[in-house]
Amino acid sequence: MATDALSNLLRTVRLTGATFFNVAAQDAWAVGSPDPAAILPKILPGADHLIAYHVVTAGHCFACPLDAEPIALEAGEVIVFTRGDAHVMSSSPDVRADPPTTDVLDIAFAGRMPFQINFANGGPGSTNLVCGYLACDSQPFNPLLEALPSVIKAGDKKGGETDWLGHFIRFAVAEVADKRAGGDTVLTKLSELMFVDVLRRHIESLPAENKGWLAGLRDPIVGRALSLIHDKPAHDWTIEALARQSGASRAVLAERFTALVGIPPMRYLAKWRMQIASELLTSGGANMARIADEIGYESEAAFSRAFKKMVGVPPSAWRLGARPQSSGDRL
Repeated sequence: MATDALSNLLRTVRLTGATFFNVAAQDAWAVGSPDPAAILPKILPGADHLIAYHVVTAGHCFACPLDAEPIALEAGEVIVFTRGDAHVMSSSPDVRADPPTTDVLDIAFAGRMPFQINFANGGPGSTNLVCGYLACDSQPFNPLLEALPSVIKAGDKKGGETDWLGHFIRFAVAEVADKRAGGDTVLTKLSELMFVDVLRRHIESLPAENKGWLAGLRDPIVGRALSLIHDKPAHDWTIEALARQSGASRAVLAERFTALVGIPPMRYLAKWRMQIASELLTSGGANMARIADEIGYESEAAFSRAFKKMVGVPPSAWRLGARPQSSGDRL
């Protein structure tokens, strides 16, 4: 059931692949990914949150966050910057400014996707990467982003040819090389699938004592409750009904859910309903009465009051693009 909650969340927060780069390099080289505030308006207009990733398809390199230690990467490994933090990919940790770092924005504005970055004098390169950005909603409530570390490294140094990451590498390289019709769509969907696989690996690697939304997914009782909430957000849930269908007493569910997820089950339900409502408002296809009904409110007025109280702006203002300065404090 846990994967159902994860899949539902990824659909609701509108995870989407957005921009794709193909990198071929020989020492020495460096390419920078700037602060997400600089990228979002130019590459991903209208996006709420930026996720950056790099998959090493051949050779080796380093991922260098600006305020953390460099991370070594080998062929078959992927690194994901879940908050899109500024960083540099390079042949060596000390290669950051000499030669001058190329900025991905410069490359993106100069060509069409997949964008080509070549530091190998036009050749295939001793190190090759497929890189890109994904976008998703972070407001008003995205428990996945809150639970993820800022950097995730995954993969198989031997190349991972038998698992999904290996398939991703082969498919991505083939799409870049063949340049067939629809290639942009294929590449963006591959990026989304790769990210989901990295999430699965991360969840499986979490220590047993770990807490947070991801740990809740693994717990048989809390995971079941999360799936029920995500599957039927408009249902007239009570803590008793949620506990009964999760196979636990009310006290056990409340205690375990709060300990792992960080908030009580009914509070989580209310927050998740607001996330669904925000997505429906952003898509613009549903009127207020229908949105209220889809998330379990008896009237448009009751929904509007709850939305403004929890999110910080009225539903009509959210639909027009208004965002509160600190929605997380209210939710």
